[in-house]
Amino acid sequence: MKNLGTDESAPPPGVMTFWEHLNELRTRIVRAAIAFLIGGAIAWYFRAQLLLWITQPFIEGWGQREGGPALYFPAPQSLFIAYIKISLLGGGVLSLPFVLHQVWSFVAPGLYAKEKRYVLPFVFSSCLLFVGGAYFGWKFVFPPAFQYLLDFQDLPPDSPLRIESSVMVDQYLEFMIQALVGFGAVAEVPIVVVFLSMLGIVNYLQLWKFFRYFVVVAFVVSAIITPPDPMSQVMVALPVCVLYLLSIGLAYVLGPKPKKA
Repeated sequence: MKNLGTDESAPPPGVMTFWEHLNELRTRIVRAAIAFLIGGAIAWYFRAQLLLWITQPFIEGWGQREGGPALYFPAPQSLFIAYIKISLLGGGVLSLPFVLHQVWSFVAPGLYAKEKRYVLPFVFSSCLLFVGGAYFGWKFVFPPAFQYLLDFQDLPPDSPLRIESSVMVDQYLEFMIQALVGFGAVAEVPIVVVFLSMLGIVNYLQLWKFFRYFVVVAFVVSAIITPPDPMSQVMVALPVCVLYLLSIGLAYVLGPKPKKA
């Protein structure tokens, strides 16, 4: 007989309903947003130091040229908006570990116990690779790239014309923020590849066969996120290819082995 005291449409014990999942998602988003705002407030407090940090590649690329490096702003509110962009970038970086932890905390209930133990390594390695990729671009790619681009303003000594750069602070920050985020995102290649491998979508043999095509993709992406000079593109594409080869090794160790035909 049907038990009138029970609801057959109710989910089994320990299984969340759709509305409970929705409420859990909202909670995670609110927590991530609060962490982002706190990180942005901290970055706003150190906005001048962050501006000097993000302009360091331009200062190094300027070198010993006359006049010294300078950034300009066309309107009174432009510098204020530039500081807001810097604060948003700093808030995103500072809150990134907590945001990734919230993402994994939302996904974790649907994972097996074996998969849950990869949560903390995933969060740590994702943050490390993102920051490492952005730092690599800031330290090694952009100073020589700016020097290469600024060299075009040098004319012969007897030239009657003088060309001077007038770099606007808002345009510079927009370019640098996009480039740093791009470098950080590209550095996440091992995380994405290992994750797909653990899900069984790809295996190390497929990744190895795709390597020749990935080299082309790496050079195309590096041409998009770097200044238009060949040296910068090579300096980005080669480390990305090395990360992809590292991903193949991780997929061999952590991912399922391909079945024999």
